[in-house]
Amino acid sequence: MERRNFIALVGTSLVAVPVWANLNPTKMPVQRAIDSVFPELPYSYNALEPTIDAKTMEIHYTKHYKAYHTNFLADIKDTPAAEMDLKDLFAGISKQPIAVRNNGGGYYNHLLFWENMTPTKTNPSAVLNSALEKSFGSMEKFKEEFANAAKKQFGSGWAWLVADKEGKVFVSATPNQDNPLMDVVEKKGTPLLCIDVWEHAYYLHYQNRRAEYVDNFWNVVNWDTVNKRYANR
Repeated sequence: MERRNFIALVGTSLVAVPVWANLNPTKMPVQRAIDSVFPELPYSYNALEPTIDAKTMEIHYTKHYKAYHTNFLADIKDTPAAEMDLKDLFAGISKQPIAVRNNGGGYYNHLLFWENMTPTKTNPSAVLNSALEKSFGSMEKFKEEFANAAKKQFGSGWAWLVADKEGKVFVSATPNQDNPLMDVVEKKGTPLLCIDVWEHAYYLHYQNRRAEYVDNFWNVVNWDTVNKRYANR
């Protein structure tokens, strides 16, 4: 699979090919949920090795993620949810069937996850770094809090770096496929960075060593994407 300029193809918060190609790359596009497409990966399956092995990436993307997308479209077909944009859908997710919450979250969360990883070294912008230092004291303190959220999430779920309406950043964790845009979570905001801590994201390589997977995640974080998400929140 050829590597493509993913940022040019995605809406940060929602990646897509090619429907969203002309949209601001770090704004969630306003479109019907039923039009959500299955995106291409921005890199080859083995591009993130040794942090994420090729077999895990291939199975995660072609099996687990594909199932979320397929099931999500089936869940909302011929319902009012099909005509909603994802931001509004998530803002009222408590009113939707649990299948829409699970599969819609699974679809969206992975869009961010694929996009916020890269085999190329990147760095936080001065603006984002300042926000992190203001909230956490230092970059290292942020990484520690984020990693702890990921390591301590009981069972399957996600850890997040999130920006609130005032631009203050915070760390949170959500179970299953919930995310900070949903009305069912305690701490809401704009997702900037996420890590998938479902076992299918790491178990082939790390087995029960979730902590090692989380610690290695920093080697592949696409800070360029996170910077843009924060700038365009």
